[in-house]
Amino acid sequence: MKKISISANRRRFLRGALTAAPAAALVVTTGSLSASAQEQAGNAPYKPVFFNQDEFALLSALADTLIPADETGPGALEAGVPAFIDAQMNTPYGQGQLWYMQGPFTPEAPPEFGYQLPYPPRELYKKGLAEFDAAIRQQYGHGYVELNTQQREKMMGEFEKGEQGSIKMATIPPAALFNLLLQNVHEGYFCDPTDGGNKGMGSWKMIGFPGARADYYDWVDQYGRTYPLPPISRG
Repeated sequence: MKKISISANRRRFLRGALTAAPAAALVVTTGSLSASAQEQAGNAPYKPVFFNQDEFALLSALADTLIPADETGPGALEAGVPAFIDAQMNTPYGQGQLWYMQGPFTPEAPPEFGYQLPYPPRELYKKGLAEFDAAIRQQYGHGYVELNTQQREKMMGEFEKGEQGSIKMATIPPAALFNLLLQNVHEGYFCDPTDGGNKGMGSWKMIGFPGARADYYDWVDQYGRTYPLPPISRG
């Protein structure tokens, strides 16, 4: 996965990555959400169903640093990305049922050998967030949630560097947690709202993605013209 620099280019990276991808790639395949999780997609404050309150606050702060709100479009918090990730942890994806999880595991193996840790996503988050928070507290005397914007961005830059950065975690490789977080933030930001993220289809409106419309026959040969209709969800 292409990595990002924690700078003003964040949203341009996200926008470019998605507009360059086929529309089918925007479909999230991590698993269907429970009815209770979908019911929380309204305007009421979200109550996490997997993470505890401290973990959810840290997850929210990290997602907000990766995709902050600006004049271009909504941020990860406005899009409901933390709630999306929380709900996904109780699906087959979060439980690791969609991954090959039999050993032996060789964490030092090259990337082409695939995921090499014995933790499904939900366990990787639980252990990783705790170790990340401990590493931040060791440097600053308090957690990531309490840092100001500049400190958060600096630490996110170190987080992105993985083992070469200043964030030293006890057992979880920083790169493993960062890559999972970045992937899930992308998914929650650009998914169909029925999957629990992308509230109000804000990211689709930002990049001009029409959503789940069934008929484009009248627009097949209208090259270079902006599609005038708003996006629609498959729900």
